[in-house]
Amino acid sequence: MILRIALISSEKLPVPPVRGGAIQQYIEGILPYLREKHEITVYCISDLSLKNYEIVDGVTYIRLPARSKDEYFNLVTRLLAEFNYDIVHVFNRPRPIKKYWQSAPDSKYIISVHNEMFASKKISKNDAKECIEQVSAIVTISDFIQRGILKKYPQAEGKIRTIYSGVNLQQYQPVWSPAAQEIRKRIKSEYGINNARIILYVSRFSPKKGSHLVLQAMEEVIKENRQTVLLVVGSKWYGTDRVDDYVSYIYSLAKKIQGHIVFTGFVPPADIHKYYACGDIFVCASQWEEPLARVHYEAMAAGLPVITTNRGGNPEVVKGYRNGLVLSDYDSPEQFAAAINFLLKRPELARELGLNGRCLAEARFGYSRVAEDVLKLYEEM
Repeated sequence: MILRIALISSEKLPVPPVRGGAIQQYIEGILPYLREKHEITVYCISDLSLKNYEIVDGVTYIRLPARSKDEYFNLVTRLLAEFNYDIVHVFNRPRPIKKYWQSAPDSKYIISVHNEMFASKKISKNDAKECIEQVSAIVTISDFIQRGILKKYPQAEGKIRTIYSGVNLQQYQPVWSPAAQEIRKRIKSEYGINNARIILYVSRFSPKKGSHLVLQAMEEVIKENRQTVLLVVGSKWYGTDRVDDYVSYIYSLAKKIQGHIVFTGFVPPADIHKYYACGDIFVCASQWEEPLARVHYEAMAAGLPVITTNRGGNPEVVKGYRNGLVLSDYDSPEQFAAAINFLLKRPELARELGLNGRCLAEARFGYSRVAEDVLKLYEEM
């Protein structure tokens, strides 16, 4: 049976993810599989580089020129009333579900939760309880997020499940493949990296992402491993290279490791995979209780050993899988340096961890598996 399904993206960034965004990449990743089975409409915010309405590869895109979060919710609400969707799949915004449900009560609703959106500062208790009552299913991006919801709202039991995200396994080729080796050679030449080992860091610049700790750690790394470069892929915010006080601080730290650091600035999501092909070791330095950063899937798919922090959902895809190291002293640059040096001195172990990561990505973290889980959910409703 073909279902009419609306995917309601969050209001900050458009789909496809021309300006980045984990939710937007998730939606884009599963669309090719969903559209084979069902009639799909994607709602998202408008963007100057994209049409407000178009049909591409059988998927309808409705992009809304909203100037605020509430305006976006209101526009979606009005449009849901006009169309008869079987399922409305809302991403990361539980608060407006009451409006959506009142506007289109015959549809069935799913909420996918990618952050701690049921925390008291995000949603009132009454709104949270009504949301849980009105949806047929709650999907969380990690067990960490699921536990947080159940702790506050045990009535969600029975409706809630974790569906881990994933990555495009065809796009992210392992570093030992001929295709990746060719990309590696080209990018290293472009940035003048030559024969240095590359520590890869892909992130927005933010204290909660621990960007400063990685740069501080490199001061110690290069004392023991001179032929090492930190390749920093990212910027302050999606789609822009603006500089604030924290970014200025990052640049001041970079002066201490001059000659051992390269900044790429913002890289469009469609090109990010190329930089993973350059890495030898991948570092995620999350300081906050990260729901589960998608960079872990990307690093695994690229066959890179992962160094991450014991924060939030991050350890769920590393701990026990022999694909990387998990740091409990997550705010210690010395611990990051020690972990990086440990793997640099043990290239065979680093290769083994990377190989294990690629095998794990192929088995559990490709978009085909994510879509399969989502499609199964739709069929159960």
